Amino acid sequence: MNVEKTTNLVIYNTLTRKKEDFEPLHPPLVGMYVCGPTVYSDIHLGNCRTFISFDLIYRYLRHLGYKVRYVRNITDAGHLEGDRDEGDDKFAKKAKLEQLEPMEIVQKYTLGFHEVLSLFNTLPPSIEPTATGHIIEQIEMIKKILDAGFAYEVNGTVYFDVEKYSREHDYGTLTNRKLEDLMEGTRELDGQDEKKGRLDFALWIKAKPETLMQWPSPWGWGFPGWHIECSAMSTKYLGTTFDIHGGGMDLQATHHTNEIAQSQACNHTQPAKYWVHTNMLTVNGARMSKSAGNGFLPKELFTGNHPLLDRGYSPMTVRFFMAQSHYRSTLDFSNDALQAAEKGYKKLMESLSTLDKVAPSHTSSVNIKELEQRCYAAMDDDFNSPMLIAHLFDGVRIVNSAVDKKDTLTSEDLAALKKTMHTFIFEVLGLVDESRQVAGSNVIEGLMRLIIDIRQSARENKDWNTSDKIRDMLKEAGVEIKDTKEGVEWRL
Repeated sequence: MNVEKTTNLVIYNTLTRKKEDFEPLHPPLVGMYVCGPTVYSDIHLGNCRTFISFDLIYRYLRHLGYKVRYVRNITDAGHLEGDRDEGDDKFAKKAKLEQLEPMEIVQKYTLGFHEVLSLFNTLPPSIEPTATGHIIEQIEMIKKILDAGFAYEVNGTVYFDVEKYSREHDYGTLTNRKLEDLMEGTRELDGQDEKKGRLDFALWIKAKPETLMQWPSPWGWGFPGWHIECSAMSTKYLGTTFDIHGGGMDLQATHHTNEIAQSQACNHTQPAKYWVHTNMLTVNGARMSKSAGNGFLPKELFTGNHPLLDRGYSPMTVRFFMAQSHYRSTLDFSNDALQAAEKGYKKLMESLSTLDKVAPSHTSSVNIKELEQRCYAAMDDDFNSPMLIAHLFDGVRIVNSAVDKKDTLTSEDLAALKKTMHTFIFEVLGLVDESRQVAGSNVIEGLMRLIIDIRQSARENKDWNTSDKIRDMLKEAGVEIKDTKEGVEWRL
């Protein structure tokens, strides 16, 4: 596939609230910025869903032939506990609790973040900048916003003037909300508050004497606000206007709204052409949260070490489960749903092994080209992964039917089916056959050969109890064995 064939791709744009033809600013180049994690704690599943969703988007754009510069930041400074510039810096607070330097916290959880995403088989971004590595760029951007008259300084803290900005621009353009409506959702300023307006937000925050992470600036020692970092880094690596800006929908109302305002005030342009947002996770129908006791970390999901989980589920089962729901739809976790996803994932992987056993015929009774087109049509429709998976299971049915000799495939169509299945399962969906990963281990292979030999000896001696016991114990351990004409086969 190449970019000459990509005219059918449509993307839902949060900014316009409709699907739009994907027309990059400078084809075949595509610039994509996704808000990364705030690395003061372990990554949660909501974050994982966002990054897995954008990994799918990244993979498909690359598959189509686009040269994608994918920028995903690391927030390692400046994120206060409250979105309205309230509370302590998250890193300082965690550092005190764990009696570590703030950058030790950053290092610990950045490594953990990368480890989890690696388990989910996500591709690394092209550039992964950090907030602390771009203090100069943030200061320069703040100076330009001040010069444009859309910010003010009070006692070493610089605030963005939302009301003044709103006289010339639509502050609520991303959420389609009027300024008056947004004002209603905020509390009145008290006499202690330095801000002019209730919606004003900090671009630069004056540091307390005890603050460990602080830098010199024209306004004194301090640190950047949370929102300015993404505006500064996206501008540096993708330009003042780029193609796709993404993140979780929880960032839409505040963080992304403020990003747009900052970029407009500084660069006099909308920062991104397409705004893409992933939906939230729920657990058994209720919103996932730590306070409700229904939130769990990826590693808890893998091990099953959580009261809400019957057992653990593999990373690829979870990735497949997430792909079964469109990125703009709410995704509900439950044991039943995960177990169903596990069966579906295994069925998909088994079909690829079965496909290798299909013998070609002189004629074909099925249209493989049509299947391929349907797969592309699904992904071209705003990256519709659930529809893609439905079509891939049409491919599974073709495979099974060909094995049963109910359908026939020529060698050309057999090759085309293999290519289609492999392309969309591995390259686009980003799945990995976990059974083959384990099966590739020499130790595991050797142990399984030994177990199968012992079972075979028991069968030859008509020791059915031992034979059945081995089979049943392997099944309990998640290993399935099959007796075929060619010998004994096993898989996870």
